[in-house]
Amino acid sequence: MVKYKLRRVDDPLWKSILEQTFADFLRFMFPEAELLFDLNKPFEYLDKEFETLFPPEKSNKGKRFVDKLVKVYMKGGGEQFIFCHIEVQSNKGNDDLEKRMFEYYYKITDRYQVPVCAIAILTDENKQYNPKLYEQSFLGTTLRYEFNYYKILSQNEEDLRSNPNPFAVVVLTAFLAIINNNATDQELKDIKHDLYDQMMKRDMEKTTRQGIYDFLAYYVSFEDQEIFIKFEQEIETKLGRSTTMGTREYLLDKAKREGQEQERGLAAVRIKQLEAEKFESATKMLNSGFDVAMICDILSLTPEQVEKLK
Repeated sequence: MVKYKLRRVDDPLWKSILEQTFADFLRFMFPEAELLFDLNKPFEYLDKEFETLFPPEKSNKGKRFVDKLVKVYMKGGGEQFIFCHIEVQSNKGNDDLEKRMFEYYYKITDRYQVPVCAIAILTDENKQYNPKLYEQSFLGTTLRYEFNYYKILSQNEEDLRSNPNPFAVVVLTAFLAIINNNATDQELKDIKHDLYDQMMKRDMEKTTRQGIYDFLAYYVSFEDQEIFIKFEQEIETKLGRSTTMGTREYLLDKAKREGQEQERGLAAVRIKQLEAEKFESATKMLNSGFDVAMICDILSLTPEQVEKLK
């Protein structure tokens, strides 16, 4: 059986999933998160401000990293910036992560004058690559900058599976993509089913669940798109709905079969909610860099509907 090098779709998915799971991400990275952060206050994502501070380099066509700058409020008052830098390259690239992290740190602190917590999430395949420190010394002047780093390849699979935090499924998705780098389409479909089951075991809000499903479904693409269609049909079967019926049709059909006016009303309300969520997701995907064709494919929207959101 022919095996294929796994094809990751990294950047937009990481940007999107961090926004959809950021509270869980903080809990995952910091066990004391509930005591540190005021998670009841909304997060503010400063992607545009970050791009102003760090314009993309024209020559950096091979750039394979994602950056998020998020304003987080602390318990007891005050605010702090969580700077999350995600390396999605398959190797250490130019070996300049430590320097870039330091440059980000001093420019952000200089611009906003607030404490910064920096986190580098590494999704590369090099076990020996563990950047966490930038040092510079010259004629008695010494600089030492350490930052948090999280190496996905170094994680324990069983620990991820037993962790009830929804973000553990995101990490498990990336982890399995690395260790199953040459999986066949059939093996990849089995992996995605496993990840789906892991997701369903955990308690989370519906919007979070949808975001994690999109991440595990699209993080690695199938060579044969027919296998992807089959995977989604099998998921629909697990959910107990017709494989030929979308969410809108399913809710209306359910109300009709049960013959309850109240159920019909609830279905109509839920359909409106789903439509609103769909357009909200499309807007976020546009802001995260998804192209129109991919958004239409994922959310079953027309190009005209997506273009109106720009």
